[in-house]
Amino acid sequence: MIFKEITVDTTREGSELVADILYDLGSEGVSIFDSEDLKDVLRSNIQWDYVEEHLLVKSEVVMVKGYFGEDAEMSGILSERLEDIRKNSDLKLGSLETGVSVIDDADWVNEWRKYYKPIKVGGVVIVPSWIKYEKESDERIVKIEPGMAFGTGTHESTHMCIELLTSLDPTGKTVLDIGTGSGILGITAAVMGAKEVYMYDIDDIAVKAAKENAKLNGVEDKTFVENANLLEKNGGKGDIVLANITADVLISLSKSLTDNIRADAAIILSGIIKSRREDVVTAYEERGYRVVKLVEDGEWNALLMEKDNGN
Repeated sequence: MIFKEITVDTTREGSELVADILYDLGSEGVSIFDSEDLKDVLRSNIQWDYVEEHLLVKSEVVMVKGYFGEDAEMSGILSERLEDIRKNSDLKLGSLETGVSVIDDADWVNEWRKYYKPIKVGGVVIVPSWIKYEKESDERIVKIEPGMAFGTGTHESTHMCIELLTSLDPTGKTVLDIGTGSGILGITAAVMGAKEVYMYDIDDIAVKAAKENAKLNGVEDKTFVENANLLEKNGGKGDIVLANITADVLISLSKSLTDNIRADAAIILSGIIKSRREDVVTAYEERGYRVVKLVEDGEWNALLMEKDNGN
């Protein structure tokens, strides 16, 4: 599908007015790019693992983007509407300069797909669904169509999780996948022989992607995907827990997670940068767990933790 992306340069004060105009003119969606939004978050009590430095560059210009069909002709009416708010508003609105880009979403999809290749972790091979792959006799294949959800196997945090999972052997076990994203970890466990896999995410897009990927791999009969961020629903089940999120989320989950799994469950935690590793370890040690194995890849860390029984 071909569509037009229209950008209007304004200010933080004027961004909502401009967004309203774009919606009124029929935009299928509106995005507001404001560097101050990120700084507001950083000034809050929320802690972040990392932030791209270029996002911190101060800019007075706020970009508002709308998306229209390729045949939409609105340069004239958009100019009129913008001129109206300049005349009738006391707000500082900036330049209100506009720009138009033509985007082919099919080209976009094909472009990003070029960068994904099969990835082998132990005896597991993560294969993008659009790639033909000749399986070796000792390999287990996991096909993934990520769509808009996180999880293709390319990120260090994902393949470290798979590495730790293969060291445990999930055959015949119940596995919980917290923050499942595309479903890559839970589906890998199912393909490796897990008896049942419960997969949770608070993002509707992720839930949809995980269900579709489970079907793609023929494991939908033993995977249960829910839009949820709590573990109480699993009734204390779980021989293995997978949680590839971020340090702060893992820390905040430490109590509810450990309260709602079996006492002898193994926990795999990933998505942790090196500088936050000890914070995560401390949170789970306070819940009676110890580090059994640590995997590192660059700045990223993954932990295998089990209940400390004094051994």
